[in-house]
Amino acid sequence: MKRVQYLHYGASEELRLDEVTPPDVGQGQIRVQVRAAAANPMDWKIRRGEMQLLSGFRFPRGLGHDFAGVVEAVGPGVERLKEGDEVFGVTSIRQAGAFAEYVVADETNVGLKPPSISFEQAAASAIVSVTAWNALVEKARLSAGQSVLITGCLGGVGRAAVQIAHMRGANIVGSCSASGREEALALGVGEVVDYRAFDIASYQHRFDVIFDTAGALSLSQCGAMLKRRGMSLHIVPTFAKLIGCLLPSRHHLVFGNPTQQSLAGVAEALERGQLVPAIGRIVPLSGAISAVVELERTGFPKGKLVIVPM
Repeated sequence: MKRVQYLHYGASEELRLDEVTPPDVGQGQIRVQVRAAAANPMDWKIRRGEMQLLSGFRFPRGLGHDFAGVVEAVGPGVERLKEGDEVFGVTSIRQAGAFAEYVVADETNVGLKPPSISFEQAAASAIVSVTAWNALVEKARLSAGQSVLITGCLGGVGRAAVQIAHMRGANIVGSCSASGREEALALGVGEVVDYRAFDIASYQHRFDVIFDTAGALSLSQCGAMLKRRGMSLHIVPTFAKLIGCLLPSRHHLVFGNPTQQSLAGVAEALERGQLVPAIGRIVPLSGAISAVVELERTGFPKGKLVIVPM
């Protein structure tokens, strides 16, 4: 099979499209014939060696984590999924390797793909939607009538968060560039704020939940805008936030850890049309390296980069 991989942490020149043996399945794992995979900033941060303590030092190492496809083999202990199931999900940080014709993942990180949703849509929804679901549904328990601020509301996680918050009946304030105002309103944001002119003093004690997907706010800024029993959620872990969120407080770091509940919730929302991913570009596996390198250099387009191996 073909796989995008690298032999050392470092620059994009390390990436190569190689012919490799399909990976074996272990206890509790499945092997998936990949029909679509999606890129995230985490992919090149890991490749550059910025997350070595989490990603490990075993090489060659595949690139990519989000995928959708068809179960081709199951390992010992797998009970929920079977060969032929259409699925979507993520690999663990140490596994990786979704930019390939086949990928191995833990069964716990994979959910059934709704039949009405394309493989491309499912792959583009995986980690961003699970992260937003973990934050707003499982951690904050966001409910109808509550007020939520979502920074970076047109980014990958931000876009999913807006749709989930809208689905939950919350009142949404979202920050983005001024040029994205109409798009944010159409997505479901009730009040759009230009992030370059954001005045924290205007939002004193305004929000039940703050979801800082852009890493734009400090903990003290969040505290000033939260209601008495409100909480802030963060996915960009600066040193100050790591320390502040370790202490008992109303500030929390959120990671995209798939659970069967979050995957099922995302799948249902996709099927109902309440969660619609934005796909910016689709390329074949042969064009994956150049597309990922361009994306790393220029930043995300309006939508996800999706790679289609088959």
